[in-house]
Amino acid sequence: QVNFVESGGGLVQPGGSLRLSCAASGFTFSTGGMTWVRRPPGKGLEWVSSINTSGGSTSYVDTVKGRFTIYRDDAKNTLYLQMNSLKPEDTAVYYCATGGSGWFRPDSVRGQGTQVTVSS
Repeated sequence: QVNFVESGGGLVQPGGSLRLSCAASGFTFSTGGMTWVRRPPGKGLEWVSSINTSGGSTSYVDTVKGRFTIYRDDAKNTLYLQMNSLKPEDTAVYYCATGGSGWFRPDSVRGQGTQVTVSS
């Protein structure tokens, strides 16, 4: 059974940084493209970033380009999202999921997510 456990969120001031982690289990992590998605307050899920199987190709929604970096450690079955220069509009619950550039599988959003709150 596919399982994701997200962590690393918290309360941070605008301009601050956080690193999110997603521990994956129940499937061969190294063979799948992975994504980060987020759910802002009162809104639906939004694709944020993706990384391909080798880690050699990444993509980002325009609003986070230059500030967020996605990467993966296949030896640890873990996906990461380094978030810098955080803005209040980045406030959301963040989830990892399977998917690719600009898309994700909704049925793979099954973790509890990690809350990111950007506020002064």
